[in-house]
Amino acid sequence: MQDRPVSPRSHKFVQVDVFTDRVFGGNPLAVLLDARGLDDALMQQIAREMNLSETVFLFPPTRPDCVAALRIFTPAREVPFAGHPTIGTTWVLAARGMAPKGAARFTLEEKIGPVPVELEGDPGRPSFIWMSQQDATFDPALENREAVARALGLTAADLWPAVPIQPGSTGNKFLFVPLRDKATVDRAVLDVRAMLEAMGERPRMGIFVFAPDPDAAAGRVYSRMFGPHSSGIPEDPATGSASGPLGAYLVLNGMVKGSGDVKIVSEQGAKMGRQSFVHIRLATRGGAVTDIRVGGGVVPVLEGELRI
Repeated sequence: MQDRPVSPRSHKFVQVDVFTDRVFGGNPLAVLLDARGLDDALMQQIAREMNLSETVFLFPPTRPDCVAALRIFTPAREVPFAGHPTIGTTWVLAARGMAPKGAARFTLEEKIGPVPVELEGDPGRPSFIWMSQQDATFDPALENREAVARALGLTAADLWPAVPIQPGSTGNKFLFVPLRDKATVDRAVLDVRAMLEAMGERPRMGIFVFAPDPDAAAGRVYSRMFGPHSSGIPEDPATGSASGPLGAYLVLNGMVKGSGDVKIVSEQGAKMGRQSFVHIRLATRGGAVTDIRVGGGVVPVLEGELRI
C-alpha cells in the first residue's frame, strides 16, 4: 500500500525593502504573517532558505501592551532585537490591518522587551516609521588598533585618529571602527580569522566600519557592516540596531556636532548596490545621549506562500 501524502503546512509571507523609498534598494526583509506551529529549528531553516539578513516570524503577543510578538532570525541564529525587522514589520502590520486601526503609535514585543514604534503619514500605509531604542552602552576600547586595521585590509593610518575602536549596543552589540574617509570604508575587506584574533576573548559581534562627513555639523556618515562570523551575513545593506549606538558614538566623540535634538543620516549598502538611508534622532543633555530613535522608509516588494 502506498503511503498517503502528507498535506503541507502553508505560511503566507510578505517581503519588503527597508530604509529606502524604492524597490531593490535598502535591506530586504521577509515577514511570515502567522508563525504559530513553527519550532525554533524550523524557523532557523526557513531563515536560511530565505537567505536575507533577517526573517521575522509573527506570533500573538504575550504582553497586553504589545500588538504582536516578533521572533527574528538571521541565516545563522536568532537575535533578540534588530532594526530593519522592526521597521519593516511595523509597515507590514499597518498595511495589512494587523495593527490598531488608525494608530500612529504602538508597541512590538521582541526578545529584548517592548519596542515602541511611530508611524508618519497614512497609518494604513505609512510613509516613514520610527523605532525607539534603549540608551547606548559602550565597552572598553580595543587598544590593538593596528591589528584591527590589518583585519580590515587597512593600516593604522586609515583609522580616524584619537577616537576609540569600541563595542557598543542598544540591544545588539557591534564593534565600531571609525575610518578616515568614505573611500577607505569602501576599501575595507574583512579577514574574519584576523579580526577574531584582534578581538581576543570578546564575544562575536558585527563589525561596523564608518566615516563621518568632514564637516561635523553636516550630520552625515557613510557606513558598512560585516557579519559573516556573527550572523551568517557577509555584509548587511542597512543595520538599524547598529545605527542607534552609532549616533551616540558620533556625538560623544565629537564627530557630529549638535546640542539638544540631533539629526544624523547614515548611508549604508552603497558598496553592495543596495543604497540605504538610516535616519537617527537623539537628544543630548548634560553630556549624555538619550531618546535614541532610528527610522526609515519601507517599500513592498512581493507576497508569497511557504509550504512545508
